[in-house]
Amino acid sequence: MTRHSSHTPDLDVICLGRVAVDLYAEQIGARLEDATSFKKYLGGSSGNMAYGTARLGLNSSMLGRVGNEQMGEFLREELASVGCDVSHLKHDPERLTGLVLLGIKDKDQFPLLFVRNDCADMAIDEDDVDPAFIARARALAITGTHLSTPRTQRAARKALDAAREAGVKRVLDIDYRPVLWGLTSIGDGETRFVADESVSQHMARWLGDFDLIVGTEEEFHIAGNSTDTLDALREVRRHSDAVLVCKIGARGCVIFEGDIPRHLEDGILVEGVKVEVMNVLGAGDAFMSGFLRGYLRDESWETCGHYANACGALVVSRHGCAPAMPTEAELFDYLSRRESVPRPDLDDHLTHLHRVTTRRVAHWDSVLGLAFDHRRQFLDMARDVEGDPERLPRLKQLLVEATRSAAQQAGIQRPAILCDDVLGQDALNDTAELDWWVGRPVELPSSRPLRFQHGDDIGSQLRRWPRHHIVKCLVFYHPDDEATLRLDQEARLRQLYDACCISGHELLIEVIPPRQADAPACDETTVPRSLERLYNLGIRPDWWKLPALTTQGWERVSQIISTRDAWCHGVVLLGLDAPIDEVKRGFEQAARFPICKGFTVGRTLFTAPSQAWLSGSIDDATLIRQAADNYLDLITHWQSLRDAYCNAEDAHSAPTLAEGVLQ
Repeated sequence: MTRHSSHTPDLDVICLGRVAVDLYAEQIGARLEDATSFKKYLGGSSGNMAYGTARLGLNSSMLGRVGNEQMGEFLREELASVGCDVSHLKHDPERLTGLVLLGIKDKDQFPLLFVRNDCADMAIDEDDVDPAFIARARALAITGTHLSTPRTQRAARKALDAAREAGVKRVLDIDYRPVLWGLTSIGDGETRFVADESVSQHMARWLGDFDLIVGTEEEFHIAGNSTDTLDALREVRRHSDAVLVCKIGARGCVIFEGDIPRHLEDGILVEGVKVEVMNVLGAGDAFMSGFLRGYLRDESWETCGHYANACGALVVSRHGCAPAMPTEAELFDYLSRRESVPRPDLDDHLTHLHRVTTRRVAHWDSVLGLAFDHRRQFLDMARDVEGDPERLPRLKQLLVEATRSAAQQAGIQRPAILCDDVLGQDALNDTAELDWWVGRPVELPSSRPLRFQHGDDIGSQLRRWPRHHIVKCLVFYHPDDEATLRLDQEARLRQLYDACCISGHELLIEVIPPRQADAPACDETTVPRSLERLYNLGIRPDWWKLPALTTQGWERVSQIISTRDAWCHGVVLLGLDAPIDEVKRGFEQAARFPICKGFTVGRTLFTAPSQAWLSGSIDDATLIRQAADNYLDLITHWQSLRDAYCNAEDAHSAPTLAEGVLQ
């Protein structure tokens, strides 16, 4: 059945309702009173739906207000990061963004504290609603909380009337939170149901305005003024011709197009998914996102229900609401093999899909970077020219400026750097407001076997990092290393990979075959076999950093990556302090292969000007200019090679082994 009008919208759904910041306790199995640290996420039922539907491929928009402060900007950026339109998410000039503190005490208790007194999202009014904007959508989704105050009611009324006039489908998520209706103490956000006849009577006046109404059994109890589910559904049906979708927990959902039958299961029953519950908070928003994915693509009711149940199941097994929302790739992968996945929360492939398909940048066309993450080499440089090592942090800040200068001249929108936090923390701080590709090393310089710079507890270290920083780890590795050494290094890499999977940071592994006299001999198979071995161990980094390879080497590397992890961003080239002409020669083969996204080269570009600056021979401006010129020279050479190979008719065959990575 087609559910859309004849108008041609450019948005699938506009979500009007709550959008706030969720602060989730990281301690599982603890009272909220005992929580010691929190993860910050986008939250609020409408915000979650706008976010969740965007992740599932719908063109969604958030209609509402946030505070004109850092938390409000965080919500705008989070929504925009998944492609959600925020053109009508206004800044409230007087109110702060709402906050919600949440805990996970056990499988049944989820302490929840709304810090929402006169918050921005409850200040939306009718002046914020533009009928022409509403008419751009296939559906308008409103949550019940925004029917609870006179001000938000006026906004909802204007939006619903505009939707009706434009033939836009009107959707209600009952979203009953007694605390937000003033029916519990202000600290009791966990209670999900309080019977109240005045609320039921109030909601009844709105039910006829909707084409689709979704809620749990308890939410239909409040909408239908009865604690008997069938009686409540019949009362809702008396007021509304809408399609009713009743969520029945782990059993799934039941859909009613017409009269309510004698038995609940006599509706269109779509059975649920069994999963180990970590956190039910946000499951309803995920359910709604999945249902809308089907509803707005004219899928059958059964398909809508399957999408909804699967999304809910995936979210209840994860921490948080919005970040736990699945992507299209996850949803369809799970549905394609759900009979063989009894526990989606334990499925390695689904876990990996969630990690790689929710990256903030889905695809990088190129990464052309200046690497100055060296530590020991900079100290040696200062000693060799009798310079003051205390000036090294300033030197790294100047290299940030050199990066900026060269990137501007080359027209690069997202420059790339590698920089450490030992000598370069000030330089890293200088990039905090910049949308750059930023990698940071974790390895102890020159260590073999691999050791970490700040000790073994790598997970605790990453908790202090900005989430967009990329973890870079250099390992001197050969697949034919003596067994004890090889297993030691592999264990460290696996530890690091697991830590990144938990923290959410992307991981770059830099593989350099060892040059020691007692190391195994290297040939063109060494690097490809190294990657193969690490993939066999379940280590799937987001990036590789590799030395220049032969054509055969690049073909093999491309094949391995496209086969073992088609979601890998790709490879960047290293420089190894080689003369610039030698580095350029290494580009000639690499530029033919799409799997190689560019380079992060350092000492080749900055050594001479840095030595001169440390010795006092040149000033800041000269250092910046010289380093930038060297960097720009390498950028220009790479881009010219890439353009030449992309335009040459006989070059198309070489990269075909890597094409899967780019899809």
